[in-house]
Amino acid sequence: MSSEATDYGLWSLVILNSAVFIFFAFSFFKPQTKRDWRSFGAFSAFLVALFTEMYGFPLTLYFLAGWLQTRYPDVDWFSHNSGHLLEMLFGWQGSPHFGPFHLLSTAFIVGGFYLIAA
Repeated sequence: MSSEATDYGLWSLVILNSAVFIFFAFSFFKPQTKRDWRSFGAFSAFLVALFTEMYGFPLTLYFLAGWLQTRYPDVDWFSHNSGHLLEMLFGWQGSPHFGPFHLLSTAFIVGGFYLIAA
């Protein structure tokens, strides 16, 4: 096991952030009709799912947990760097934020912004 700090499984942050953002949205939106409440409920579900992915446990890691744990038993899948699956699977060392997949995705995002602005 690695000695890195756990970056997933922070369920109190999931609850706190979801509550704060839902309350903030409710204070501005104030749903009146049944359709408004349905839209607000969908938005609230999106926020809960977003913060669950960020602080709880990513869905991809959940689905692959059995296979990953048998194939890589010494990896702490609750650490932040282990959340970058492709870097972990290919065994690249160093910061995953400067790995080829992360840099390629950044180039795609910048290219998309350029296309939108053009």
